[in-house]
Amino acid sequence: MAGHLAMLQVVLPLVAAPLIVLARNARFAWLAATAVSYACLAIALRLASHVAEAGTLSYAIGSWAAPWGIEYRVDPLSAFLLVLVSLTAALVAPYAWRSIAAEVPADRQYLAYAMYCLCLAGLLGMVVTGDAFNLFVFIEISALSTYVLIALGPRRKALVAAYQYMLMGTVGATFYVIGVGLLYLMTGTLNMEDMALRLRDAQDLRPVYAALAFITVGIGLKLALFPLHQWLPDAYAEAPSMVTAFLAATATKVSVYVLLRFYYSVFDPDALFGRLPTGAVFIALSVAAMLFASAAAVYERDVKRLFAWSSVAQIGYITLGIGIDNTSGLTGSLAHLLNHGITKGAIFVLLGGVALRCGAGKLTVDGLGGLATRMPLTAFGLVIAGLSLIGIPGTAGFVTKWMLIQGALERGLWWVVAAILASSLIAAVYVWRVVESAYLRPAPAGVSRAETPIGMLAAGVAMALLCVYFGFETSFSIGGARDAADFLLRGTR
Repeated sequence: MAGHLAMLQVVLPLVAAPLIVLARNARFAWLAATAVSYACLAIALRLASHVAEAGTLSYAIGSWAAPWGIEYRVDPLSAFLLVLVSLTAALVAPYAWRSIAAEVPADRQYLAYAMYCLCLAGLLGMVVTGDAFNLFVFIEISALSTYVLIALGPRRKALVAAYQYMLMGTVGATFYVIGVGLLYLMTGTLNMEDMALRLRDAQDLRPVYAALAFITVGIGLKLALFPLHQWLPDAYAEAPSMVTAFLAATATKVSVYVLLRFYYSVFDPDALFGRLPTGAVFIALSVAAMLFASAAAVYERDVKRLFAWSSVAQIGYITLGIGIDNTSGLTGSLAHLLNHGITKGAIFVLLGGVALRCGAGKLTVDGLGGLATRMPLTAFGLVIAGLSLIGIPGTAGFVTKWMLIQGALERGLWWVVAAILASSLIAAVYVWRVVESAYLRPAPAGVSRAETPIGMLAAGVAMALLCVYFGFETSFSIGGARDAADFLLRGTR
C-alpha cells in the first residue's frame, strides 16, 4: 500500500483540477482543493514514516521496472520535501477562501483553485519522480499553472509579472531539456539512478560538463539563483496573497531540491567540487544574493516587494550550503528549505489579511502605520516571522543560520561567517522598518480597525508559531535535514 501512496500523492491533485473546472463552482473548488491538500499531507507523513522505518521506497509506474519504465522514488531527501510542500498546502488552502474571494473576480475563482491543484501536483511530482524527462513534465505543469495564478492578481501589473516569469521560465525549461538531452546521448537512459551509474564510466567529460552547465542555468532560473532572480520580486508582489504565500514557501524550495538531486545523485560530486570551482561559484553567488537582495529590501516601499527581495536573499542562504559542501552546510541548507518556507509563508499570509482589511494599495511601509492597534495579532505574527528572518535565537531562522556558520567554520571560511552576520544585520534593518511603522506610527486616516478574519488569521498565526516551535524542537527540521544530507553524501562518497 505504501508504494501506491507515492503515486496517489500526485494523482489526487492532478485529478482534482479538471473536476474543479467541470464543476465551475468556487465553493466546491475550495473544498476540493482543501481536502486534497490535507490528503497529500497525510500521505506525505505516511511516506516519511515508511522511509524512516524501511528505507528508500521505489514504485514502478505500470509495473514497468526501472530503468525501462518511469520510477517514483521516496528517500530521506524527497520525503523531507514532500512534507514541506504538503504541510504548506494544508496551511494555505483553508486560508485561500477569503483571500481568493477578495482578490480574484468571481467568474475566475474556480480557475485559481484548479491551477493551485495543478501546481501542487507538479511540485509533488518533481519531488517524487526518478525520471529526468518526467521531471521536466512536472516542471512544466507547475510552471504553466503558476503563470496563470500570478496573472490572476488584483492589479494589471500582474499580467506583466506573469509574462516576464513565463519568458524566463521558458528559457529555463529549454536549458534543462538541452542538458537532459546531452545526458541521454551519453548514457542512453532517463532514469536518474541508472544515469548516474553510467556517467561514472564516461570517458569524454565535455558533454557531461556541458549538460551540467545547461541544467544549472535552467534550474537556477526556476529557483531564482542570483543573478537569475529578476522575475521573482514582481511575481511575488503582484500575485494574489494566497498564491504568493504558497509559491514563496514551496516553488523555489522544490527547485533547490532538483538541483541537489542532480549534483549529488546524478553527477559525480567529487569531480564537481574537487576538480571544478563549483563550490567557490555557489559561495560567491550566494553571498552576493544575501547582501545585494537584503540591501534592495531596505529601500523598498511596497511591503510585498520588500519581502520578495528578502526571499532572494534567503535563497542565497540555501544555496550557500551547497557551496560549503559538508554535512553541516547541507544540513543548514535543507533545514532552511523548511524554516524559511514557514517563515515567509507566515509573512505573506498575514499580509494577505492586511490587504483584505485595508486594500492592496495600502501594502506599503507607511500604509502599515498603527497596524499593532488596528490588527494586533496580525502585527505580532509579522514580528515573530520577522525575527525568524533575522535569525534571532529561539526562532527557526537562527537554527539554520547556526548550521551554516558551523559548516563555514569547518571549512575555515571566516569571511563567509562575516557575510552571514552582515546579511542578518541588514535583515534587521528592513524588518525594523515594518515593525516601526506597525508599532510606532499612527494609523492612516480613514482606515478601519478590524482584525484579520479568523480563517485567514489562523493560518498565519500557525505558521508564525511554527517559527518558534522549530527554533526549539529541531528533531524534524534539523534531524530530518541531517538524515537527508547524510543520505546525499553517503550515497556518493
